[in-house]
Amino acid sequence: MATLYITEQGAKLKKEDKRFVIEKDDVVLLEIPEFKVDKVFIFGNIQITTQAMKFLLTSGIDTSFFTIYGKFIGKLQPVESKNVLLRIKQFEKYKDEEFKLNISKKFVEGKINNAKILLLRYQRNHPEVNFSNHIEELEKNLEELKRKNSISSVMGLEGRCSAIYFECFGNMILKNFEFKERTPRNVKDPVNSLLSFGYSILTSEVFSILQGIGFDPYLGFLHTVDYGRPALALDLMEEFRHVIVDRLVLEIINKEILKEDDFVEDEEEKIRLNEKAIKEFLTQYERRILTEITYEEETMNYRKLIQYQIRKFEKTILEEQEYIPYEMR
Repeated sequence: MATLYITEQGAKLKKEDKRFVIEKDDVVLLEIPEFKVDKVFIFGNIQITTQAMKFLLTSGIDTSFFTIYGKFIGKLQPVESKNVLLRIKQFEKYKDEEFKLNISKKFVEGKINNAKILLLRYQRNHPEVNFSNHIEELEKNLEELKRKNSISSVMGLEGRCSAIYFECFGNMILKNFEFKERTPRNVKDPVNSLLSFGYSILTSEVFSILQGIGFDPYLGFLHTVDYGRPALALDLMEEFRHVIVDRLVLEIINKEILKEDDFVEDEEEKIRLNEKAIKEFLTQYERRILTEITYEEETMNYRKLIQYQIRKFEKTILEEQEYIPYEMR
C-alpha cells in the first residue's frame, strides 16, 4: 500500500476503471491501481473529479489537503466512526483533572526522553560536540516533571526543554544552513521551514489514525482546546517529533539532499521549499515513515508505530491502562 502525494500545480486526480489517474493539460502524469493507494496527500491547486472523490470517501482512503507550502488545511472526511462509546469516554476523561495532568506528563515525558536520546546519539557519533550540560538539564527537568501539579506548569516545563534541545540542534547541522532558534510562527530560515513542513505532515498522520479509530482529534489533554486546533493529534505526536521529523531534517541537510537554493521567500516573506524541493522532501519523508524498527518484540514501520501507540492510548482511555510513550532505540 502506498501514500499518493500530489504536488503538481494545476493537475487533476481522476478515477478510471480500477485506477487513479493524475493528468495535467490532458497529459497523463501518473497511473496507479486503486488497491495500491491507502493515503492521498494533496498540496495546493489540485482538482479532484466527483468519481475520484466518491471512491476516496466510500473506500475510507485518508485524503489530506495542504497549502502548496505544507500547511495542513483539512481532510476529506467520510461518515464519522461508529465508535461513539470511545468518544463519550474521551469526553469524560477530559473532565477528570487528575487524568488530564497525568497523561499530559506522559506526553511530555516521551518528548523529552527522545530529545535526550537524540542528543546522546549525536554526541556519541561526533566526539567534537559536547551536549553534556544540555542533556543534564533535560534529565533534571524529567525529574521535575514528576512534581508538577498543573497543566500550565507542565506546558511551561515542556517549553523550557524544547528551548534547551533546540540550542543544540543548530550544532548538529553540518552544512551551510544557519539555525538560531525554533520559530514556528515566523519561518525565516530553511531549517525552520523543513521542521514546520514535516510537523504539519506528521500532524495529519496522527489526526487520520485518531479519527479512524473513533477519537475526537480536537479534544486534547495537554494542548489547549481551541477552535480548529487538533489538540489530541498534537498531544500524541509529541513523542514522534524528534524521532521522525527532526532526524529526517538533519539527514536531508547533512547529506545535501536539499540545498539553500531549494528554498524561496513567499508573499508573507516567509522561507518555504520550492516545488521541486517539496517533492524531494515528501520522497524522503515516505522513506523515513516506512523505516522498520523493532519495538516491544514486534517489527513495524514508523507509520504502524504511530497507530500502535494510539491503540495503546485507546486502552488507557477505555481500560485505565497506563500509557507508556515510545522511547527511541
